[in-house]
Amino acid sequence: MSKTYETERLIIKLVDIDDAEFLMQLVNTEKWLKNIGDRNIHTIEDAQKYVREKNLPQIERLGFGNCIVILKSDNTKIGTVGLYDREGIDGVDIGFAFLEEYEGKGYAYESAKKVMDIGINDFGIKKVSAITLPENFSSIKLIEKLGLSFKEVVRIPNDDADLNLYEWNLQ
Repeated sequence: MSKTYETERLIIKLVDIDDAEFLMQLVNTEKWLKNIGDRNIHTIEDAQKYVREKNLPQIERLGFGNCIVILKSDNTKIGTVGLYDREGIDGVDIGFAFLEEYEGKGYAYESAKKVMDIGINDFGIKKVSAITLPENFSSIKLIEKLGLSFKEVVRIPNDDADLNLYEWNLQ
């Protein structure tokens, strides 16, 4: 991915160390903790380490990864979207998370669709997967709107939760 992409309302940019404070806020929201899990990020230093150790290596290796979603209108950081090379998932995993006050406005779909299109068109990705808790209905709705279909219930390494796995394949 190049550094930055745009949609009608959003700027989508690859995460960097300068996003640590925003990420610390996002990963400690009630919905993140409930639906994604505790990443043990409680200080700016923890968030910087997370970006350095979890996000940047994949971006350097594959050219894509975690992105920050920013409103064009006022440059507010509102969420994350990305394509992840996740252990235990076949294909690239698409993921997204937004601050609660920006949910229900179409930003997640707008940014996830753009990132998925970039992955397919610019990186030749032929299979996109998504995982979510079975009770996370808003994520399921978005995953299905993106064109992914339910495949099976799975568990990923180091996680004891049953997760719904969705897939999209380029025919």
